Amino acid sequence: MKVFLVLLLSAFAIQATGQSIAYSEPEREDSRRTEFEIIGKVQNSYLIFKNNRSDNAICVYDNNMKLQERVDMDFMPDRWINTDFIGYPDFAYLIYEYQKKNVVHCSMVKLDGKGKKLADPVDLDTTQIGWASNNKIYNVIVSEDKEKIMVFKINSKNPKNFLFTTMLFNSDLKLIIDKQRLSLPMEERSDYFSDFELDNDGNLVFGKLFKNNGSDYISRVTLIAKPADADTFVTRELGTKDKVLDEIKIKIDNTNKRCLFTGFYYKQKRGNIEGLYTVGWDKATNALYNEAFIVFNEELRNQAKSSEASVKMAFNDYFIKNVMTRKDGSFVIIGESEYTTSRAGAFNRWDYLSWNNPWAYNSFDSYYYSPAYNRWYSPWNRWGGTQPVRYHSENILVMYFDKDAKLIWANVIPKSQYDDESDNLISHQVMITGGQLHFMFNQYERKALMLNDQSIGPDGKVIRHPTLKNLDKGYEFMPRYAKQVSTKEMIVPCMYRNYLCFAKVEY
Repeated sequence: MKVFLVLLLSAFAIQATGQSIAYSEPEREDSRRTEFEIIGKVQNSYLIFKNNRSDNAICVYDNNMKLQERVDMDFMPDRWINTDFIGYPDFAYLIYEYQKKNVVHCSMVKLDGKGKKLADPVDLDTTQIGWASNNKIYNVIVSEDKEKIMVFKINSKNPKNFLFTTMLFNSDLKLIIDKQRLSLPMEERSDYFSDFELDNDGNLVFGKLFKNNGSDYISRVTLIAKPADADTFVTRELGTKDKVLDEIKIKIDNTNKRCLFTGFYYKQKRGNIEGLYTVGWDKATNALYNEAFIVFNEELRNQAKSSEASVKMAFNDYFIKNVMTRKDGSFVIIGESEYTTSRAGAFNRWDYLSWNNPWAYNSFDSYYYSPAYNRWYSPWNRWGGTQPVRYHSENILVMYFDKDAKLIWANVIPKSQYDDESDNLISHQVMITGGQLHFMFNQYERKALMLNDQSIGPDGKVIRHPTLKNLDKGYEFMPRYAKQVSTKEMIVPCMYRNYLCFAKVEY
């Protein structure tokens, strides 16, 4: 979810006095097997893409979530590889990838507020390959203000030297900078990528993470940036000292022209999480600032630990979910405790990271490096295996740091969630409205899952809001796949008697 975060932790605004929920009607075509993507609010309509095998459609809903039209995407091939949607107030782009014979196409079509194409699809790029493949080749990233769009691919034929091809477009999808080709030295089975980010100036930023011989721990981090108009990479080693790091998250601070790298750290391999590592990079000076290892104290550990964990192991199941920046350079980090259990034993942190790292090097791909599909798009059957699995999602950790990376306050929203065979109904989503961070998640109340809303204001205090109005007992919410579509509205997918539906929550 990319929303302008200037609202975050601003001066107190009038708090929402209530919420309303509007539900879509179940449709015969939509079941648990339906793949979907919430596109957003376009010309006062709410657009949702749905795929049922070879049936591709955009459903158009009104303000009351009444279906206005189901638009068949008949111009798309039956067997496409990947889709990306970019929503704007008056239109949306669909960028999709498919293979025809031995050529992979990356095509674009512009859609109006009724989900209908405004012109025929056009190719943004093509790649000739020598085999039939369903592997994703193209990657699409968008700047925070949506004024810059980058399409890129990575040729990994030479595992010791990856070849990047980038194309930069503006919000009209007009080519600003034509194809640029850049090479990046890699250490086979040791180098991995973090997520890729694009700033408002069109600069590409990501991290190269060194894991010795494919181990679970990050022992070295290299910041890599590609200036918009340059055909070379700018690199900068980030100091990790004698610590070992966990998954690294990147957040671009467009206001201050900076980039923030964060991750949990350990003193030793297979040890316990000790605290948070954070370092910033200033784009203009190519210099690092505010490198810090923040130790989690005993008080915060007692707050954060689950009922089953010891104080020392309090953060071992936590993962960073969001990093948010403010105009003054301060930032908020949100983490959540997640783990699984089964008869075969607990699904540990390292298994989770290997399943959920979309940029990890895939040694089985012999020609094009293929990041994982967008996991927010297809929630069903995300986890493999034959053993029955129980998914757990527990406390939410919120930490606020000033511009010098000093911890100002930290608080924990307590929750305890679990589900069997699927994690669709657990976890949370954040909504930014009224000068507060609202956390929406399901909790058991009288043996039924009910959608809850708790918020944190600028002072770090947790506010428990009354149960949302108009909660229909027949609907099961999936807040982890929800999307904020305006300053006061969020679309939440849900299930009703095994049919996929959507609810609009309005503050």
